[in-house]
Amino acid sequence: MKVKELLNYLEEICPLSYQESYDNCGLIVGDKEKNIAGVLLCLDSTEDVLKEAVKLKCNLIIAHHPILFSPIKKITGKTYSERALIYAIKHDLCIYAMHTNLDNIQLGVNHKIAQKIGLKNLTTLVPKQGLLRKLVTFCPINKANDVRMALFAAGAGKIGNYDECSFSAEGTGTFKAGENTHPHVGTIHKQHREKEERIETIYPSNIEKKVIQALLKAHPYEEVAYDIYPLEIAHSGVGSGMVGEFEKPLNEKDFLSLLKKNMRLSCIRYTPFTGKKVKKVAICGGSGSFLLPNAINSGADAFVTADFKYHQFFDAEGKILITDIGHHESEQFTPEILNELLKEKFTTFAARISKTSTNPVNYF
Repeated sequence: MKVKELLNYLEEICPLSYQESYDNCGLIVGDKEKNIAGVLLCLDSTEDVLKEAVKLKCNLIIAHHPILFSPIKKITGKTYSERALIYAIKHDLCIYAMHTNLDNIQLGVNHKIAQKIGLKNLTTLVPKQGLLRKLVTFCPINKANDVRMALFAAGAGKIGNYDECSFSAEGTGTFKAGENTHPHVGTIHKQHREKEERIETIYPSNIEKKVIQALLKAHPYEEVAYDIYPLEIAHSGVGSGMVGEFEKPLNEKDFLSLLKKNMRLSCIRYTPFTGKKVKKVAICGGSGSFLLPNAINSGADAFVTADFKYHQFFDAEGKILITDIGHHESEQFTPEILNELLKEKFTTFAARISKTSTNPVNYF
């Protein structure tokens, strides 16, 4: 199997369009036409991880964090990222990063944390905007359902937990077929009036090509009329952070104990207890302090994330229990997610999870 085949599959689930504007997801080093010898999954593609990959004869590394995050002008080996890039090129390795696009999907990093600590009724904390499109097309009434079902099969028509969503209205379409045409109905050089259905449905922009291909294949007309409108409404299935609930509320101390045990933590930084039970919990793997106002507005009793600065803890204002569990610690199970995604598609293909620790922080 070629590298591009595996990456195409991953990008269907975690489209690069889902990443944040500051990010650098995708293939960072290597040739996508190369055959895969083996895959190593990791949080950070450091030089030590790449050495592990070479030892295990894995020529594709799939990491959470991009090894190349900011633009660089020289590659001289002065930094850990430059040394990793040099090593990868020398040993003909491919490095692929799935960062905020993996954070932002429903079954991504935040879902894994929620799963580990036992939260239910999960929803996106801040849904992402600008990812949806509306398709409008016009079709003879007797073929409208065929077109509609083809669009649904291509992935259109999903709103939250609802599928096959569309709107239809009847009207009359007109056209006059010219020379060298083969009209489905009507006569060449004569205006034809046809009872048609206007079909409207929505789809995420990353599957636009697939949806349009389905439309053109299912539609009976030789020339298919359709409109595409960008939508500013939020995509409820994609975005930053997640909110969930415990089946039974916990007191704050028991919540911290559960969090420490299930997330395998040596310590937790947290704000003073609010005195409330913890029922609703907001989550953001990695650096999530920017989501504190959203966590409070969601009605969450606690917020699980990382990288809070000293003065930011004051912003809890006694309204919420902030729990800073560490950046690496909050994302430590990410390779498990990657492994699950690959197993779902490639049942006979075994990827390896790196055993190299890349946590740059130690605790005494």
